[in-house]
Amino acid sequence: MRFQRISKLLIGASLPALALSGCASTGTGPQLPPASFVSTQEGPGEEYVIGPLDDLTIFVWRNPELGAKVQVRPDGRITTPLITDMPAVGKTPKMLADDIKIALSQYIENPLVSVIVNNFSGTFSQQVRIVGATDKPASIPYRANMTLLDAMISVGGLSEFAAGNRARLVRFDKASGKQKEYQVRLNDLLKKGDTRANVQLAPGDVIIIPESMF
Repeated sequence: MRFQRISKLLIGASLPALALSGCASTGTGPQLPPASFVSTQEGPGEEYVIGPLDDLTIFVWRNPELGAKVQVRPDGRITTPLITDMPAVGKTPKMLADDIKIALSQYIENPLVSVIVNNFSGTFSQQVRIVGATDKPASIPYRANMTLLDAMISVGGLSEFAAGNRARLVRFDKASGKQKEYQVRLNDLLKKGDTRANVQLAPGDVIIIPESMF
């Protein structure tokens, strides 16, 4: 009887500690829905905004001599045959192609122009930033269909002392004009392989990973 009473006391005393431990291991706050597909597209999306130092290929149909492979200069401009100092930064590839078409219309009739982004850095709003307890905190260019798993692979995963399940994703909400925070479960995603913890990212997202308290 005495042994049973001691056991009950020990179990009762341990429950609050377990509850506190559970609260400390996971974050709180709204969560994003799981990513519904796996990223297969390596290039930027249709709405990608060209940034400084991006590498571009410009095609002019039936006029290959007017095309070029160019890098966007730090001043945000490019130069191609017949076109000097064309502004490129802040435009989508389609917008830039339309501007080149207008410029070339002075020399050839109805030019058909396309712009392909090869290697890209992206403007500040087109990057995803990962900071805190990770092996390689970094800003990486947003790619079409990028997920949380893609971003974490790019920075080498979590550091030894990361509190992955208390990580937060900060995203600008256009509807409200304010920043919103979401809980992300990096431990569950990276260490347990829980695909439900993999979420879709958006350009401009910031992933903040705190360190564990113990």
